[in-house]
Amino acid sequence: MNRTVLDLWVGVFVVLGFAALVFLAVQVGSYAELSSGKTYALEAPFDNIGGLKVKAPVKSAGVLVGRVTAVRFDSKTYRAVVSLELDVRYEFPRDTIATILTSGLLGEQYVGLEPGGEEAVLKEGDRIAMTQSAVVLEKLIGQFMFNKAAEPSAQD
Repeated sequence: MNRTVLDLWVGVFVVLGFAALVFLAVQVGSYAELSSGKTYALEAPFDNIGGLKVKAPVKSAGVLVGRVTAVRFDSKTYRAVVSLELDVRYEFPRDTIATILTSGLLGEQYVGLEPGGEEAVLKEGDRIAMTQSAVVLEKLIGQFMFNKAAEPSAQD
């Protein structure tokens, strides 16, 4: 094989390898769009959103039902307000609970929706009243250590 043909094959494999890496990065990033394309907007106030970011998934029963579109601070209530866009195919009762959860121990954070039992459903522009903030690992560790330090030892 002459040098030119060998260089051409090396170039082809490098391009294919780069394309495979880009494909994997997109798949792992889980930025799949909602299939119907039509959405409705909701808001949910939280005391602490932890590391929740824009474009984070919104899931219910493990199924992707929407995305986080914005995060802002409400200076009147001193709470974070998370804007969500949900696929119109998925309707949730007005007493739905929104919780900030984490995938795995140190994974990405997402909003989990747990439907209630009310007949009326959330509509465009509604606010989810019941929310549960993110569990901050540092606070948990601090509370655990403080409680252990406050416990009397068996030798006392």
